[in-house]
Amino acid sequence: MNRVFSYLDLLFPNPKCELEYSKDYELLIAIVLSAQTTDKRVNKVSRILFSKYPSLKELSEAKIEDIENIIKEIGTYHKKAVFVHEIALKLLDKKDLNDRKFLESLSGVGRKTANVFLAEIYNEPTIAVDTHVSRVSKRLGFCNVEDDVLTIERKLMKLIPKERWNRTHHQLVLFGRYYCKALKPECENCKLKDICKK
Repeated sequence: MNRVFSYLDLLFPNPKCELEYSKDYELLIAIVLSAQTTDKRVNKVSRILFSKYPSLKELSEAKIEDIENIIKEIGTYHKKAVFVHEIALKLLDKKDLNDRKFLESLSGVGRKTANVFLAEIYNEPTIAVDTHVSRVSKRLGFCNVEDDVLTIERKLMKLIPKERWNRTHHQLVLFGRYYCKALKPECENCKLKDICKK
């Protein structure tokens, strides 16, 4: 694993979340919007969304059709617009969001979303398994091809020292996004190709 960490540190010395936000709830909503789309697309629509509705109150009072029109280009926008509206309503009276159980009770928020949010906002050690982390973990043999996201998360938590969880999570996301891509992965110059199952 040290070899993997060294390579990821070389590629991504300062890894960070690529979703744009200025308030904690904006990040939570951006993560929900990011399902099955790119952070780049989410940033584009969330800039418009949060400038038109700059507070939770205004967002909670927005018409769902208006939210749909803003986020239309990110796919599954009907469902996501409802999620955004419901999250805004539930967060109105909530000051502290450092509560996994509460987060996972929100529409559109599952374990992965809660993990990303808690790591980014509260620096809580977590490993969020998205499509990139799953793909890279399977290719590098950290888990089995048939493993589900929770199994992958547990296996990564055993393999990676806890103090590295947040850092390595970001690095695996970025590695999967820009190098170890689903289509046309850049294997030729990869320093891990000898251990890759692909």
